[in-house]
Amino acid sequence: MKKSVFGVGVSLLALCGVTAQAQEMARVMAATPVVQQVAVPRQVCTTQQVTQRGGTTGAGAVIGGVAGGVLGNQVGHGSGRAAATVLGVVGGAVLGNTIEGNQAPNSRVQDVQNCTTQTFYEDRISGYNVRYEYAGREYQTQMPYDPGPSMRVQVQVTPIVSGGSYPSR
Repeated sequence: MKKSVFGVGVSLLALCGVTAQAQEMARVMAATPVVQQVAVPRQVCTTQQVTQRGGTTGAGAVIGGVAGGVLGNQVGHGSGRAAATVLGVVGGAVLGNTIEGNQAPNSRVQDVQNCTTQTFYEDRISGYNVRYEYAGREYQTQMPYDPGPSMRVQVQVTPIVSGGSYPSR
């Protein structure tokens, strides 16, 4: 009757009350990914075209004020002439400034970028549920990676003592 060296070694260790360990290969039957949803913040930007009215140079207000003053001076008589001239200057300046500000050559189109942070969810693999077979029995474990078609397992042999005593040395 032939005994393997490993079997003889385990038998000797069992007699001495020591635990033996060895690494063996097991066949992987299935490795299923464990998927988790992870929140990922991202910056999302949009670009819009905005028309901005150009600033005034003041020329419209000056020309409007002069024209309004001349018209007000011609309308009024006596002491009312001074009041009509002042009203004409102020009204003409406001009107001239408004007209100058509404002119197309002074307005411009500009691209404006608006950015916001939005949360997106992604599926990420956090590990693998592994089902494997060793020595005719099935086992399960969770691993941080896919082990492939086979994986190393650590086998531990411990003697079972059932009411008997060890032989003396």
